[in-house]
Amino acid sequence: MALVPVSVSLPAGARRARAAGDVYFSADIETDGPIPGPFSMLSFALVYAGSFDGTRFCRPEQGHRAHFYRELRPISDEFQEEALRVNGLDRERLKTDGCPPAAAMGDAAAWVRQAAGDGQPVLVAYPLSFDWAWLYWYFIRFTASSPFSYSRCFDLKTAYAVKAGVPIAEAGRSKLLASLRPNAKHSHHALDDATEQAEIFANVFEWGGGRG
Repeated sequence: MALVPVSVSLPAGARRARAAGDVYFSADIETDGPIPGPFSMLSFALVYAGSFDGTRFCRPEQGHRAHFYRELRPISDEFQEEALRVNGLDRERLKTDGCPPAAAMGDAAAWVRQAAGDGQPVLVAYPLSFDWAWLYWYFIRFTASSPFSYSRCFDLKTAYAVKAGVPIAEAGRSKLLASLRPNAKHSHHALDDATEQAEIFANVFEWGGGRG
């Protein structure tokens, strides 16, 4: 069987132990429906987004976008056409060429733990709820544990709302200040979007807050 393209890289120095603290991974997923179990996660990406030891935040090295990406075999026969139109993934192809979920999630967990070193892996998403629900479910269902435990996560939408002093309803990506926006476009490809999100995360983390 010829598997779909696989993409993996590690942060510079990841083979050396990282200092204790938070190590952030920007996550993005593409699915064929609204909830895991009845529907399937078709692709996901994790991109190294920086680290924080309680005093100093470190962005990834310029131009080095360490990442993990997989496209997965569906786990059920149910799907929504609208979801497939958005992400553009070929579900029929993934039935034969997609990575088995157990292998994909096991590889992802090992990559996260290696990349984090002595630090604590933290999953970042914008917003967090959808991506976390799917990834946590897949990690527990197919590997029995999550590298992010049951709650090591960072909701970028909430962080922006608090720093900007705006309601959650006014904290969507389209409302971001120009100075916080990424250079890349949102493409609905998991690796592209996780990379874009990692840039937003670093911008928001370092930002002092306010509305201007």
